[in-house]
Amino acid sequence: MTTPSVRVFHKLEGLFSIYKPPGVHWKLVRDTVETNLLKGINAASPPAPRQRVQFLAEPTSVVAEGSNELTLSAASVPALAHHPLVSGPEFQHIGVGVGHRLDVFSSGVLVLGVGQANKALTDLYRSHVTRDYTLEGELGMATDNFSHTGRLIERTTYDHITRDKLERVLAMMQGSNQKALLTYSKVDMSTQEAYELAVKGELRPDGKSPPIMTGLRLLHFQPPRFTLEVQCLNETQRYLCRILHEVGLELRSTAVCKGVRRTRDGPFTLQHALTHQHWTSPDVIQAIRQYRSSRKASKAKHTQPGKDTGTASQRQEMVRLIHLFRVSVPTRPYLYVTARVFGRQTDHLC
Repeated sequence: MTTPSVRVFHKLEGLFSIYKPPGVHWKLVRDTVETNLLKGINAASPPAPRQRVQFLAEPTSVVAEGSNELTLSAASVPALAHHPLVSGPEFQHIGVGVGHRLDVFSSGVLVLGVGQANKALTDLYRSHVTRDYTLEGELGMATDNFSHTGRLIERTTYDHITRDKLERVLAMMQGSNQKALLTYSKVDMSTQEAYELAVKGELRPDGKSPPIMTGLRLLHFQPPRFTLEVQCLNETQRYLCRILHEVGLELRSTAVCKGVRRTRDGPFTLQHALTHQHWTSPDVIQAIRQYRSSRKASKAKHTQPGKDTGTASQRQEMVRLIHLFRVSVPTRPYLYVTARVFGRQTDHLC
């Protein structure tokens, strides 16, 4: 017979997302969530104590005078060995796993899993799902770690930078990354399969690949501050900070990262992320139910004909690139990837 605590734990076995604040390590966030969930599980009403039969001696007043016989009577008493005050809480540890992690500097959506859901969390982590980020940048300076927290090594001017110049640089960087995605997908560009995958927005790298941006656009520009929206695969927070450094170099200036905020991790968005005051068992159970229902709805949607994923502009750009590959490079396409670090440029043949 399952206890109320076990039933609550089974309801918590699933995937959900929380909002990680900046300046906090992801391990501290995970431990806080686990502590709150343990409190909720163990707060369930305990089951009725087990009973055991015990033979008790009759009071002396009941025994006849002058009799040396000991009279015993059977009685049902609670088994104290299973009492919560003796055995302690029923659950003392639950496995809470973390998906694609965020460093201390970053904030945003962080996916967690409880119990058996850690297997699905591992599959989500290894799958090629895209993640969205909002990057805050500042022109005019360069540091050793590409963020404003690093050691300052250079100051530059930025008066010559305009919004049009910045958007042209972003378009160039996005085009080179989309070509890299076509290369690492290992799909023959002359086949109908490549065209259909590009139309649906489902082109993904085959196996391991370096970080790749699938989308890049400018949200806000007010020198020296600017904000970018990035969609990418296999990224790290250092890679995201380096994107802003590369943008500054292409603009004949420098730039550092002032903030990294993840707005989407696969199917999880900021709308689903639980803030600190909602890291409780009832809110987590509700979030898991919403994710399961939305997943069923998305599966039903993808089974319908004519449904596709990705934005229209990204799909059109992919189709255009495939057409260019077919026309200009009938055989296997090659791509030169440029890496620039503090003004040094090297070309690598992929």
